[in-house]
Amino acid sequence: MSSYYFSKKVSTPFDETIGVVTEALKKEGFGILTEIDVQATLKKKLDVDFNKYRILGACNPPFAHKALLAENKIGTMLPCNVVVQESDSGAVEVTAVDPMASMAAVENDSLKEVASEIRDRLQKVINSL
Repeated sequence: MSSYYFSKKVSTPFDETIGVVTEALKKEGFGILTEIDVQATLKKKLDVDFNKYRILGACNPPFAHKALLAENKIGTMLPCNVVVQESDSGAVEVTAVDPMASMAAVENDSLKEVASEIRDRLQKVINSL
């Protein structure tokens, strides 16, 4: 496991995994604010073929509000990205950002408490898959 994300390989197909991840995020209070289809975007903009790769911008409104109150520029790091990707072999992996790592440069103890709680919730999501 890397220092800036949590990751898990899953046995469900890509499209099904998107739904499973969305539901797991909901259980932890997150909604999906954005969804970026990297594969389609790269095909359209660069005419290149790329594996299935979706970036889900997840947000937990109460914690986002707390984070913004603690540090009003923290919106530059929101929402929390969760990636669902398919490898050349067809294996599917889900990866979530570790907000403690992404916010480590911000010296604000109030923000660290919020980031820690979000980290715990995102870890639960990944572990539940």
